[in-house]
Amino acid sequence: MINIMLNGVLGRMGEALVRLISEQEDVTVSCGVDPAFSGQKSFPFPVFTSPEEIPEETVCDVIIDFSHFSAVPALLKFALKRSIPVVLCTTGLPEETKKLAEEASRKIGVFSSANMSLGVYVLRKLAKDAAILLGEDFDIEIVEKHHNNKLDAPSGTALAIADTLNDARNGSLEYTYDRHSRRAKRNKSEIGISSVRGGNIVGDHEVIFAGRNEVIELTHRAQSREVFADGALKAAVFMAGRPAGKYDMEDLFK
Repeated sequence: MINIMLNGVLGRMGEALVRLISEQEDVTVSCGVDPAFSGQKSFPFPVFTSPEEIPEETVCDVIIDFSHFSAVPALLKFALKRSIPVVLCTTGLPEETKKLAEEASRKIGVFSSANMSLGVYVLRKLAKDAAILLGEDFDIEIVEKHHNNKLDAPSGTALAIADTLNDARNGSLEYTYDRHSRRAKRNKSEIGISSVRGGNIVGDHEVIFAGRNEVIELTHRAQSREVFADGALKAAVFMAGRPAGKYDMEDLFK
């Protein structure tokens, strides 16, 4: 049995993970953490307002983090103290927090991905292959759509897709986020990244390869947050007992 600590248990992703894990036989939630917890909701496991409150005797084989970027440094400190591997699912991490995660990975296992969906990983792989095969004759545009409560734009997933495409083009692409103030032809080195915010869109990502007289479109649509919970849980099972190091979706698929 793998014992999981959920950081951000009151959030929408926390709720999705609690439901998903309750249906599994080989994993369980040993405890949850959320600074907003005040006993307003009952759980079949103990919930704390900070990692420091978790008793030493509580068994935690791996941590899944779907919280807020401001909570990640304290979580990494706790994980290092208890030698627990972490699956970092929180997006929008500042550079200093990314450095802390990098440093932590020298002592514990740290899994991170801009998007926990297995389908998005496949989308990135397909987009990379397309960028290599189609070459500079095709212009590349990325369009991402999310719900009206999402704070960051463009999404971390869109940027990760752009990075994948840029690697395929040997770092030659220039990221262009907005054209409303520009009156100039699109040059071949551009990769356009556009954001849409509205309603309760879970997450759509489209990669457009526009060539002469033909267009190729690769699209991933998340129809439920369950896809992210499923990916995070698979990553957690993968990470339990892993040695120190940096891990991502590539390692999970291997």
